[in-house]
Order: sequence, then C-alpha cells, then structure tokens
Amino acid sequence: MIVTEQQQRALNWFATLRDRLCLAFEAIEDEAGIPYAGMPPGRFTRKTWQRPDVSGDGGGGTMALMQGRVFEKVGVNVSSVHGTFHQEFAKAMPGAGEEGQFWAAGISLVAHMRSPLVPAVHMNTRHIVTTLHWFGGGADMTPIFPDEADTTDFHTALQAACDASDPTYYPRFKEWCDRYFFLPHRNEARGIGGIFYDNLDTGDWEADFAFTRAVGEALLDVYPRIVRRHMNRPWTEDQRQVQLVKRGRYVEFNLLYDRGTTFGLKTGGNIEAILMSLPPLAAWT
Repeated sequence: MIVTEQQQRALNWFATLRDRLCLAFEAIEDEAGIPYAGMPPGRFTRKTWQRPDVSGDGGGGTMALMQGRVFEKVGVNVSSVHGTFHQEFAKAMPGAGEEGQFWAAGISLVAHMRSPLVPAVHMNTRHIVTTLHWFGGGADMTPIFPDEADTTDFHTALQAACDASDPTYYPRFKEWCDRYFFLPHRNEARGIGGIFYDNLDTGDWEADFAFTRAVGEALLDVYPRIVRRHMNRPWTEDQRQVQLVKRGRYVEFNLLYDRGTTFGLKTGGNIEAILMSLPPLAAWT
C-alpha cells in the first residue's frame, strides 16, 4: 500500500512521542524515593510485531513495556496497519465503502502505578485513512483517590491544547470523554475524565495534525508533574486494596466498551499489544 507524505509524518510523530514518553518515565523511575527502596529502577523493553500479510493486509508495530518500581506497568505502543475491514465492521467506518480498504497508525499509552496515590493515565492518538481521512484520540486520568489539584492541572493542560486550535474543542471533547469513559452497568465514570475526539477532519489537515500533536505534548507535560507530586508519599495496604478494585473497573471498561480494543481485534492486531492496557493485578468485591 502506498503511504503518503502526510501519513508518514503522522507515523513519525507517534514514534517520536513514544520515545520522549519513555525517556520521561524512565527518569521518574530513577528519582523514586523511600517507598521503593531496594527495587531497581525500571527500563522499557521493546518488542516488534508484524501483521500477517494476507490479501493485501499488513503492517505492524512496536510495543514498549516497562514494569518498574513507580510504574507497576506502563505500555507505550506505536502501530501502523493497513488492509481491508471485515464487511460488518466496514459499515461503521466512515469512508470504508464497498471496498473497505484502510490505513491506520497511532500511539497508545496506558500507565498503572504501584502507588495507589498516583493516578493511572491513558492517552491515544491516531490517524485513519479510508476514502476519507481523520484524526482521533484523547487522554483521561483515573485516580484512586481524586485530588483537586491533579484534576485541575490535568484538565487545564488539555484545555490549553484545545484552545490553541479551537475554543469550542474543550467543552465538546470533555463532554464526549465523560460520555465515553462511563460504565453503564455500574452507573459510574471510569475516572475524572479528560478529552475524547474522533472523526476530526476540519478540511485543514495541518491544523488537525497540529491539534493531535498538542494533545500528546500536553500529556507529556502534565502527567510527569502529577506523578512526582505523589509518588514518594507512603501508602497503606487498605489503600492498595482500593486501588486493585478500581483496576477491576478499568478491566471491565476496556473489555466491554473500549473502541480501541474492538478496532484492534477486528483488524487483526497483535493480541498482546491490544491487551497491554490491562493492569498487572486487579480485584473484584
């Protein structure tokens, strides 16, 4: 499949952002204090995968995974896949039409923290091309014990990213995130929200790409600050148990409702990379 200059630029950005996130998180591992005494700082390991090249389908990606002392499990994955949607799935994809051909690239980040006082975070951005083309993604944070300063800082960073492109983005994408990251069977939100957007094609590709980059830059700026704010505070086993139960809710959402999980499975993605978002330990009561 021919990859255009625009598609290559998007893919290059996702890979560059991945590298910068990994360096920032490894620096935090090096700075960990007393609660992590005796535990070596974590480092990312990378594993590439290839999608079976069958009937024009192909592509692959790289998983960057770290199981450290501050980051109990964090994955930062980049992928680029192309091929033909299954007929039923094609009907739900803009521009897939009768042929169902597509190209998709993106970055996906999920961090589950060892301390129950440090929130988990998720961010993904993607570029998808059918007969149409668009960007999508977003970022949201899932604290175990919500902190007003963290919530304010996280949303302020995302609002600044939105406002630089369009002042209508933040209220629209925040409300979209609140609706999306919701567990209807439990009637509760997954976390404190953030922003979520999809099918972003304003007719100005450069502006849409700039906004997508700004979302990644915002996460890279604000989340390490929030981690450092709390990571060295002591925690209790009771707080840890609350964290594990909250993680159970995270699992429920990702397996029951997450569109990224569905997209990966429906397009022949790598199972290990698709399920990277799941925490290393969880509990249900």
